[in-house]
Amino acid sequence: MPGQDEATASRTALRICPLCEATCGLTLTIEGTRVTGARGDRDDVFSRGFICPKGASFGELDADPDRLTGPLVREDGVLREATWSEAFDLVAARMRPLIEEYGPHAVGVVLGNPNVHTMAGALYPPVLLSLLRTRSLFTASTVDQMPKHVSSGLLFGDPFAIPVPDLDRTDHLLLLGANPLDSNGSLCTAPDFPGKLKALRRRGGTLVVVDPRRTRTAKLADRHVAIRPGTDALLLAALAQVLFEEKLAAPGVLEEYVEGLAEVREAVRDFTPEAVAAACDVPADEIRLLARGLAAAPTAAVYGRVGSSTVEFGTLANWLVDVLNILTGNLDRPGGALFPLSATVPSPKPAGPGKGFALGRWKSRVAGHAEAKGELPLAALAEEIDTPGEGRVRALVAIAANPVLSAPDGLRLDRALSEHLDFMVSVDPYLNETSRHADVVLPPPPPSRSAHFDFAFNGFAVHNQARYTPAAVPLDEGRMDESEIHARLILAVSGMHGADPSAVDDLVIERALTKAVAEPHSPVHGGDPAELAAALTGRGGPERRLDMMLRLGPYDLTLQDLLAHPHGVDLGPLRPRLPQVLKTRSGKIELLPRPVAADLPRLRRALDERPAALVLVGRRHLRSNNSWMHNIASLNGGSNRCTLQVHPDDAARLGLTDGKQARISAEGGELEVPVEVTDAVRGGVVSLPHGWGHDRDGVRMAVAAATPGVNVNQLLDGSRLDPLSGTAVLNGFPVDVTPIS
Repeated sequence: MPGQDEATASRTALRICPLCEATCGLTLTIEGTRVTGARGDRDDVFSRGFICPKGASFGELDADPDRLTGPLVREDGVLREATWSEAFDLVAARMRPLIEEYGPHAVGVVLGNPNVHTMAGALYPPVLLSLLRTRSLFTASTVDQMPKHVSSGLLFGDPFAIPVPDLDRTDHLLLLGANPLDSNGSLCTAPDFPGKLKALRRRGGTLVVVDPRRTRTAKLADRHVAIRPGTDALLLAALAQVLFEEKLAAPGVLEEYVEGLAEVREAVRDFTPEAVAAACDVPADEIRLLARGLAAAPTAAVYGRVGSSTVEFGTLANWLVDVLNILTGNLDRPGGALFPLSATVPSPKPAGPGKGFALGRWKSRVAGHAEAKGELPLAALAEEIDTPGEGRVRALVAIAANPVLSAPDGLRLDRALSEHLDFMVSVDPYLNETSRHADVVLPPPPPSRSAHFDFAFNGFAVHNQARYTPAAVPLDEGRMDESEIHARLILAVSGMHGADPSAVDDLVIERALTKAVAEPHSPVHGGDPAELAAALTGRGGPERRLDMMLRLGPYDLTLQDLLAHPHGVDLGPLRPRLPQVLKTRSGKIELLPRPVAADLPRLRRALDERPAALVLVGRRHLRSNNSWMHNIASLNGGSNRCTLQVHPDDAARLGLTDGKQARISAEGGELEVPVEVTDAVRGGVVSLPHGWGHDRDGVRMAVAAATPGVNVNQLLDGSRLDPLSGTAVLNGFPVDVTPIS
């Protein structure tokens, strides 16, 4: 209104939601500098107005009073408020001597899931790692999606070449271990995933869900297969066996790009429906019907996620997902599973043999775990810190990571961080279960104060598009931009402390353009790097880097194009990309890679193993994303509770009562948790969500502490891993449950 004070004037601003992988467009209502509302942006080219409870809570999260407003440094064992200069001076003074005395591998880096939800988290940690040159890298991938990266690397030569289901055009969708009505999708960026599944049903398509729980997604399905947890790979192998046995395998045009079809046929020969039925607890006839349905559909896609990744045979299950997409001719086909093409990936090289993908280039010091994609298992972090000897991790940089809750055996890691580290830095807005151990805490500002572009998730999007939203609210006085925090951290750790933060971005731009002008396929081939750098636009290093990546990308876009289209640029539906996407040494899809073939005998032995009487699976809540959002009051209601779901038959057999406490135990420890008796979980299975356990001293998260729940990963000791990917087995492990009187 005319004359209204600017400090309280109401306005709107656009912001891409950073709270899950759906990346929905939001329209924020802002009064002064406070976000007072959030609704879906109806003009967003990708999300078309969709919003979930997490996005609707944007303002509450943005203004959370428990968010740190300035850096903390440890003095005489106690964290105190400090200036930014004090904080970075201390990082430089403590970190560099450790690197110089013990080498770069003595510095561990832990990257948490939220890194891929911010521009700074995507742009700067890779620079830190390239300058630090440590092999002690641990990320959330090895408690989540690493099996998919490994299987894609082995099949296609690129761990980021991950095909996604073409949700808008498919006729038949088979989901395993996925609950997108609660997760909003994962490694499949799709705003309004629920709406897309309902549209599939409306157009006469078929939805099949394989899950030991009757999730919200399973309730929507034409067919729900309540499989025994951890046996997804056996079921998928049987589906492949049926396709071969009944001569339903029809790769079609894919045969030109595939090697190893005959070898795969022989490899799955023993996994008949009858052979796997008892282990999976799925009748052989039903398995054949599933295979025939896939083969008969005009188009189809198989999609597996966390439930089929964080299990004993996670990599084999993810490999078989794409084997089935290939055998049915649905890989790289509209309506099947296609490879997205992000606007910020370098312009693709011509098709031809590449460098391939290697596993186990180095191993962890204590247990000898093989690296995958440059990472060691997060489950090994504690032992790499607390086990004496040469090469021990002595310093830690934790960026948006809370491994005390997300890794197995959090109690051991808690002790290791407290008692065995020489120095620790945490980039985190909260003093949480992990950051409370840091010597320096560097808090980024609230999300409304940061610009946003989805570098990671556009590579998994079900529709090609590009969207950029500048910061909706200016930085408060005394706060530091998240990108500057990362840049100054890089300078402090790498020995360039005191340099201007812009030096980091300038270095990246110079290196990228020097490489690009030498590439014959690059749009700037033969150009002058200095002239190209001078032509970049943007109000700072991150925008200039985004502009450069767009210019080097496949769509002839610039930052100015995105600024001129605030609701995004529609780049069209997914298109076939083979063989250009392949980077294997053969230049083909290597359908039976050696590491997979070597692991198949382990899967065969599982056919004869007696299943445990009771196993545990996790579960996802629509109002939560791992451990991040338990401090938001509006998201802590409804079903978002830390309870142990038990089937009524199991409850009766074990003497458990709804609402009463039970003790659940496994090889890593035991927990006491309230029981929720429900037939939403199948017999022989109990379910406990992850991300809880907010009951430690020194944590400054009042809402979360009021309903702390228990840390399900404390039931594990870290010894259960998928051997190919190093991913922790968080689902399908045996437990004992007893009532507490």
